[in-house]
Amino acid sequence: MMACKKIDVDFSYSPDQPKAGEKVTFTNLSTGGEEWAWTFGDGGTSTLKSPTYTYKNPGTYTVTLKVDGKSSRTKVHEITVYDTIPTYSASDSAFAIYRDYSFQALVYNPYNYEVKYLWYQPGDEAPYYTVTDTTMRAATLHLYFTRPMTEARLGLLVVLNGDTTRIEKSFLVVNRETNSVLFRNAQGDYRQRIFGQRAEDPRQDASAKALLDAEQDTAQLYNGKWFKMSELKPIFPELQGFKIAGRKIYYRAEGEGLWVASIDGANPVQIETEECTAMTIDLVDNRIYWAVANEVRYMPLVGADNNRFVTEPQTINTLGGVTRIATDN
Repeated sequence: MMACKKIDVDFSYSPDQPKAGEKVTFTNLSTGGEEWAWTFGDGGTSTLKSPTYTYKNPGTYTVTLKVDGKSSRTKVHEITVYDTIPTYSASDSAFAIYRDYSFQALVYNPYNYEVKYLWYQPGDEAPYYTVTDTTMRAATLHLYFTRPMTEARLGLLVVLNGDTTRIEKSFLVVNRETNSVLFRNAQGDYRQRIFGQRAEDPRQDASAKALLDAEQDTAQLYNGKWFKMSELKPIFPELQGFKIAGRKIYYRAEGEGLWVASIDGANPVQIETEECTAMTIDLVDNRIYWAVANEVRYMPLVGADNNRFVTEPQTINTLGGVTRIATDN
């Protein structure tokens, strides 16, 4: 019997800090194989065993080597290509609001001088991005844009060995479709667009009126059957309003906040202890939204048979006195 020899796939490259326009040599360190497929991260490819390649633009690129066409024989390395003048690159070439992006400073520094970074927003406009898990003084900046703009400008100040360089670039940031949650209080009707775990600030919106007028949580058609307050009161005596989803009933109980139970009343679990003034369910994002005295909260719908929920309610806004909530998908 013959045994297949294990092939270890790896490669190196030189120089360690290549510049745009400089030839990079990739050395195949694999222990075997007969066919090689290289992708260099900017659209370039090669089938040579140990190719050379030149990057035209600075940036961080993902280089992949696949041996003998087998996905199990693949090695990936990232390579950072610099410019002789400090600059920065972006994690994407197209930008939309409320999506995560990263920006990477590219500073050619073969002598390991001290480098200082400062990211900033040029001009005096109101902030149009939010920094997430980094500071404005790191080599990498993580952020999301909060409003569409034809020119969202982002600047980087680099101090290298006493020399200061200022880089400013502009980006087109587009809008995107998403779901909305609508609210009504004494001041009017509001719309708040939802982007995953993030949301815009609520704004007054006359187009919300029709859906809010139609929204109510005292009767619901579910699986071809009408459920009404009068029929549910014997099971839930303190019932003020309800929604049904996934064979669960979510209900407002007078003086007892918000509850979830099986549709037959079994396994009731309290979600909210404060008085609940309005609620709705979004079946697109699988969430329940509800209002208490001075804020609106949400959480994912319950999926467990015992109606236990594993996440804590989150606050989506601080609108007070909300009397109706609806969703607009």
